[in-house]
Amino acid sequence: MKKIVTLLSLLALTASVPANAQTLSDSTVSLQDVVVTGTRNATELRYLPTTVTVLDRQALTGQNQPFILSTLSQQVPGFFVSGRGMMGYGVSGGAAGAINLRGISGSGGQMLVLIDGHPQYSGIYGHPIADSYQTLMAERVEVLHGPASVLYGSNAMGGVINIVTRGFQPGHDANETHINIGGGSYGTLQTEASYQERRGKLSITAAAQYNRSDNHRPRMGYELFGTYFKVGYDFSSHWNAYLDADFSHFNASYPDSVQNPIYSADQKISRGVIRAGIDNHYANTDGSLSVYSNMGQHRIDDGTHNPAEPTTRYFRSKDALTGVSWYQTLRLFEGNRLTVGFDYQNLYGKAYYTDKATGAVLHTPQIVNMKQAGRSHRDEFAGYVDIRQDILPWLTLDAGIRYDYLNITGDEWIPQAGVALRPTSNSTLKALVSKGFRNPTMREMYLYPPSNEELLPERLWNYELSWRQSLGAFRYSVNLYYIKGDNMIQTVNRQNVNTGEIENYGVEASADYRLNSHLSLSTNHSYLHMKNIIAYAPAYKGFLGARYNCGRWTAHLNAQYINNITTRVTPVRSTDSFVLLGASLAYQANSVLQLWARGENLLDQDYEIMYGFPMPGANFMAGVNLSF
Repeated sequence: MKKIVTLLSLLALTASVPANAQTLSDSTVSLQDVVVTGTRNATELRYLPTTVTVLDRQALTGQNQPFILSTLSQQVPGFFVSGRGMMGYGVSGGAAGAINLRGISGSGGQMLVLIDGHPQYSGIYGHPIADSYQTLMAERVEVLHGPASVLYGSNAMGGVINIVTRGFQPGHDANETHINIGGGSYGTLQTEASYQERRGKLSITAAAQYNRSDNHRPRMGYELFGTYFKVGYDFSSHWNAYLDADFSHFNASYPDSVQNPIYSADQKISRGVIRAGIDNHYANTDGSLSVYSNMGQHRIDDGTHNPAEPTTRYFRSKDALTGVSWYQTLRLFEGNRLTVGFDYQNLYGKAYYTDKATGAVLHTPQIVNMKQAGRSHRDEFAGYVDIRQDILPWLTLDAGIRYDYLNITGDEWIPQAGVALRPTSNSTLKALVSKGFRNPTMREMYLYPPSNEELLPERLWNYELSWRQSLGAFRYSVNLYYIKGDNMIQTVNRQNVNTGEIENYGVEASADYRLNSHLSLSTNHSYLHMKNIIAYAPAYKGFLGARYNCGRWTAHLNAQYINNITTRVTPVRSTDSFVLLGASLAYQANSVLQLWARGENLLDQDYEIMYGFPMPGANFMAGVNLSF
């Protein structure tokens, strides 16, 4: 408590420090200060009680990373993603791509990934599929720290990652084509091509990519095919509609740990999403009605420890998450914003085994269990209200509540309340109390021997205090949080039960400073204390990055320190700490051609994020960007 009081005192003192450059005003609001994730419509961060980190397309593409999560893991405080190789995350046993924020795990379905506000996760397992979130589709990414269940329901108990897709904004007619080709260590290849066009009221975006890598260990090959398409049409200045779709297919091989090698563990995963919606924008009201469907088919060979005795069956699954989302925001009087919304979701899942030789479906206990339970479909209905009111020019109150009903577990009430104070024109002090929850997944209730049909939702409460300030070219933020949860689903005596607890607290800090027209610096740090340890959530994570631009040259240099990360919880806890140094360089040869190179783990560190999966040593990529 003494440390917290001291920190808050220092923050209060900084509010009186004068800025040497132009401060943020209503007419000069940065796009990174306007978000849609915390409120369903575009709002300045200083009016919201929530903490949101925003990365624009320049930040996402600056180092030519093909996957969104790789960039977020560096640049978002408190956020970390597990990895096991040069490229690819995979699914099933030993999969990487476990998302952690403040010690809340996405691999357990406690973190929600959205694409344009629509949930994206496996219908059976309830967790995000990390390989599906590719940079080619993203215009920007907004990460909401802490529960967002009031607006987004189940799975948003730990936070939300919202991928805002690409598309030309209304304005002058234009078209752009981008091609990126690169190759490097361990037979790694990344390619991407995209085309965007705006013609009057019509806008089109199309993109495709192919990536592959042998990775740094035998039997760890990976390849990905991805496509994205979006078309938008403006009926008038008040109404517009859109249709977009993305599809990805990846093949991944899984070698297991070096202590327990496995053979022929191959995965073929297809995921597809289609969305359509219509939006309205008026002076005192705006809203949206949309429909979406997220589908997947998985074929997995569980592999064998004896290559002379290959497996005789494939594990297969099909799932679909289909929904309807509607919200409307009203400005009833000055300083007021009232948002009401409704969500419906239908989840479908089917898991089974087939014979490799004949393709026949095998009658296994897993299939019988799901069929007997009659739970291959789940329906969820929810309605919510969020009210934000400016009490004074420097004070905004926000309160919301959601009623959520799942036909399996019943109903759930989710409240949230917060306040945003603006003591000066360039600073904000926020306080937030919010509840998060997660419904048990089909796997936890009906699939495999630990399943338990009597499971109830997981629940937690989040208490948060944050400070954010802009001092001319220097901006910084500090967040303090405390999380208390119960009813966590754990396996005890070979059965899933609601017996676990969460008690986490910590601090997150970030800052960026533009020294001059050539050089800018950014840094973020997070400290996490967990009463009950989970894997892949470092106790401390620090990042320092520098960007230098001069003429045709652009260089990035970054260093990340990971301290006391748990790589394995049971049977014996294992931890690791390491420093990663990376750099990239780009040369703009002319208006069309850019040459680039990237190096990672330049200190050639020996380290693990997942126990038994040594990460690559120093590795390099180089390529070209074409824009015309």
